Amino acid sequence: IQAVFFGICVLTDLSSLLTRGNDSQEQERQLKKLISLRDWMMAVLAFPVGVFVVTMFWSIYIYDRELVYPKLLDNFIPAWLNHGMHTTVLPFVLIEMRTTHHQYPSRSCGLAAVCTFAVGYILWVCWIHHVTGVWVYPLLEHLSPGVKIIFFAAVTVIINIFYLVGEVLNNYIWDTQK
Repeated sequence: IQAVFFGICVLTDLSSLLTRGNDSQEQERQLKKLISLRDWMMAVLAFPVGVFVVTMFWSIYIYDRELVYPKLLDNFIPAWLNHGMHTTVLPFVLIEMRTTHHQYPSRSCGLAAVCTFAVGYILWVCWIHHVTGVWVYPLLEHLSPGVKIIFFAAVTVIINIFYLVGEVLNNYIWDTQK
């Protein structure tokens, strides 16, 4: 998500620079679409998912790393790559929020999109378990079916809270209170 989002950010910036001073209405229309996609991805995916990944991963890692990142993985994934996936996301997304104003979708549309993503990701994780018999996240092996449902519901609520935090933070930074 982060790689795609920041790729779109670079593409948006380059497109903006290359079309500056150009009177082409079609290019302007395409740039506005790209900016809308960038803003939507920031609001619905990059910020809430990024903050969620950092907070959940490191909270569980501190509690018991074997539940999210078994020591066995240290043999295959260097520490710098682990931090690239689970740490640097937060400062980069905060820098992006501070340096670029993002237009958030309506709250109902934004929350619906975040819920759709969360449920889709949960279903994907369950599908992988169904097909392989292995949970992508070792934590899930330790939860009973009923507790898994509660856990998945809580995860969905938390990611929605992070969406709202992102919206409030964006409005605070850019002073766009409604």
